[in-house]
Amino acid sequence: MNNNTRIVIFDFDGTLGDTKKVILNTMQATIKELGLPERTDAECQAMIGLPLNAVPEALFPEVGITGEKYANTYRRIFQSYNEEGAVKLFPHVMETLEELRGRRIMMTIASSRSHQTLAEYIENLGLRDTISYVLGAENVKHPKPASDPVDKTLMIFSLRPETCIVVGDTVYDIQMGKNAGCCTIGVSYGNNTREQLEEAGADYVIDDFQDLLKYI
Repeated sequence: MNNNTRIVIFDFDGTLGDTKKVILNTMQATIKELGLPERTDAECQAMIGLPLNAVPEALFPEVGITGEKYANTYRRIFQSYNEEGAVKLFPHVMETLEELRGRRIMMTIASSRSHQTLAEYIENLGLRDTISYVLGAENVKHPKPASDPVDKTLMIFSLRPETCIVVGDTVYDIQMGKNAGCCTIGVSYGNNTREQLEEAGADYVIDDFQDLLKYI
């Protein structure tokens, strides 16, 4: 247990919210509409956590499509799949966040998705009273895996890296936290495996969100 923790910075997709189905459906529809080479769901899933405009270079290096065109198409199609109730919190998220709030731990989100959709999810999923600050991909110059999202959050609240834990489901989250000098915890139920998270340098990996309470 880290008694110095004052703030926990969470990823959203695959960590707090189960968005995998919505994201994969949107990615496959985007690939089809743009006439891009077919990719498996597993290949698409490996891109979750990257900013949208970085996906084409990573997923279609042989195609000259711009990140902007891909991102704009994805965002438009996403709205048709992101129906009310399509995204739910993972098990034990709400009660664990409430427990952390009772311990006077500040909780924020740093995500590679847009600030607008993050704000909508927080409102619709009942997280407004527990999440103090939300940072989307467009809110920093260099998104994950750069340390900018963590650096900016800590600067706003005048906190130091040693008081912060970064929690996420992808190697990009772990790399972001490590780059910022923070303790990192990976969750194995999201979009990357326990092995991938450990290889990325996660200090701890948990299989159930409520296990986070053991380390704070």
